[in-house]
Amino acid sequence: MVVAGTTRRRFDPEFRAGAVRIVKETGKPVAHVARDLGINEYTLHNRVQMDRHASGQVGGGGGTLKESEQEELARLRAEKAELARELAREKAAWAKERAELEDEREVLKRSVLLWVREAMGR
Repeated sequence: MVVAGTTRRRFDPEFRAGAVRIVKETGKPVAHVARDLGINEYTLHNRVQMDRHASGQVGGGGGTLKESEQEELARLRAEKAELARELAREKAAWAKERAELEDEREVLKRSVLLWVREAMGR
């Protein structure tokens, strides 16, 4: 919502870069730095994220992974894929079993209905 009579504040690139640098170098929370500087914390958060993307540090961690970390990541991704395949197989088996049980239930309901009709007809 835009309030009439208010103007949007503009910050020069040096100020923005300085705010991001403060977050990176001091390790203070974005909200704390934003409050100290009198700017919106979400704006500063977006600037910090854009800086991380630009420097290749997506996800907030370090830039590159060590070889052992890459191997572990590959192993975990393979394990996740295998677990997803196993879950899909189990879901398919459960769906098949459920369908069979529903069919059996319908047969039993019809059998009981016929039995009751026969018993009442005597």
